[in-house]
Amino acid sequence: MTIRTILVDDEKLAIQGLQVRLQPFDDVEVIDTCSNGREAIRKIKTEKPDLVFLDIQMPGFDGFSVVKGVMEIEPPLFVFVTAYEEHAIRAFEANAVNYLMKPVDEDKLADTIERVRQRLAEKKSSEDAEHLLDVLSEVAPDRAADFGEETGESADRFEKLINVKDRGQIFRVEVDSIEHIDAAGDYMCIFTGDNSLILRETMKDLERRLDPRKFQRVHRSTIVNLDQVRQVKPHTNGECFLVLDSGAEVKVSRSYRDVVARFVH
Repeated sequence: MTIRTILVDDEKLAIQGLQVRLQPFDDVEVIDTCSNGREAIRKIKTEKPDLVFLDIQMPGFDGFSVVKGVMEIEPPLFVFVTAYEEHAIRAFEANAVNYLMKPVDEDKLADTIERVRQRLAEKKSSEDAEHLLDVLSEVAPDRAADFGEETGESADRFEKLINVKDRGQIFRVEVDSIEHIDAAGDYMCIFTGDNSLILRETMKDLERRLDPRKFQRVHRSTIVNLDQVRQVKPHTNGECFLVLDSGAEVKVSRSYRDVVARFVH
């Protein structure tokens, strides 16, 4: 699989340096480069890349503005590349795959590309599974119901409390209080009604600890507690937003819209 990639940075030398570092990765194809945020938004919407390496500090539209500017489409994976370490938390909240410091370290870049491959593979697997269940529902609805029962899990084996070490402190978080979880590489940003904490753990590992009848992925990098959902707001292109108890809104991508149909009433 070719990973179609766009590089965004207002410094020409930074783009050239990243292009050189990406050359060893045969499955990464740089299809375009952009020197500012407005141009990046246009190119992402027209080219629909799989991956975008995105500088944060740019004149006019910064990197976070670019992410917001493409939310009405199925967004690509983002990797933030910057010289400013203080933006890390915002990068995690923006669902970035990773956060690379300039100059980009080759080993960290290799780790990032591997994460991208895993994310894209997970996305394809989830889409294939949903398509299979859709077909099964049409040709054998009774069997589809059985499939749902067969994949059920006992609630007793899942976590009731999660210990989160954040900012030098250990927080004991009641799982029921979690509204949603956003992933950024090996970090999870856990949101409760009045707090947000960073947990160093992969989404796959965290999902194993949560009851799937309550916690469902609604985006490739977002998990939602369905008990906290209070409203579903339709959006464009088959997407929608979930309004949570706190008033926060979480986008449901097209790939996961069937989750909402099955679990939110």
